[in-house]
Amino acid sequence: MQESVTRSLSGVVYIALLISATLFSQYSFSLLFGIFMLICVVEFCKLIHLKSSVPILLALLSYVIFVFFSNSNTKTDFLLTFATLFVSINLILDLFIEKLKPREDKISKFVKLFGYIILPFVLLMKMPFISGVFNPKIIIGIFILIWTNDTFAYIVGKSFGKHKLLERISPKKTIEGFIGGLVFTTIASYVLSHFFTFFSAPVWIATGLIVGFFGTIGDLIESKFKRVAGVKDSGKIMPGHGGILDRLDSVIFVIPFLYLFYQILNYVHTIS
Repeated sequence: MQESVTRSLSGVVYIALLISATLFSQYSFSLLFGIFMLICVVEFCKLIHLKSSVPILLALLSYVIFVFFSNSNTKTDFLLTFATLFVSINLILDLFIEKLKPREDKISKFVKLFGYIILPFVLLMKMPFISGVFNPKIIIGIFILIWTNDTFAYIVGKSFGKHKLLERISPKKTIEGFIGGLVFTTIASYVLSHFFTFFSAPVWIATGLIVGFFGTIGDLIESKFKRVAGVKDSGKIMPGHGGILDRLDSVIFVIPFLYLFYQILNYVHTIS
């Protein structure tokens, strides 16, 4: 009982902090997610057995160059997006490799750190500016869809789940839960389109499908990192929940795919 109360309070504080910082100003938003990025870098370094001093410096430099002093530049944004997607696609392929891979060298670990943690956070902090002005509701909408997918995947999976999704990585995830999460996230996307009208209903529905599909994959990828490391959680900073990476694994994996989707929409709208 006490553990459930602790978990609930921790979750409420996390959600309240995230929403209030995002809505308050672009500076509080960038500061909060900059801090989240540094914490996730430290947590991920522990998972892959990499000293965190250089990665922290790399994350700070990326934050200063691409977020703090950055102006919107379409070519740079596309390069950052494709660099991130290159790592993301390789991580997806790794999910289906059952045999043990040779011990990774430091370069491979730094590539994963940069493409799986640092660049997705950079793109996340750029996301509210995708239309040229700061629009925090984009981030709020994405998190609502992430939370919807996680919640209903759990409920449907626990109630009706019989077929395992990827048992050797995450024994509790089921195909029924995955489909349930996707369906309810799509419904939530349509509902959001009536409140956050800066995107049309089809764009929100496409956003929901991307979130539901790649959010689940992102959760599986972090589960694999934890399974290889032999740990249950990425950290202990959130009582009852684990680490910050445990809370943000889905969204940081989704962001590059969404960012590319929105970039393409903006490009098509510009030339049409």
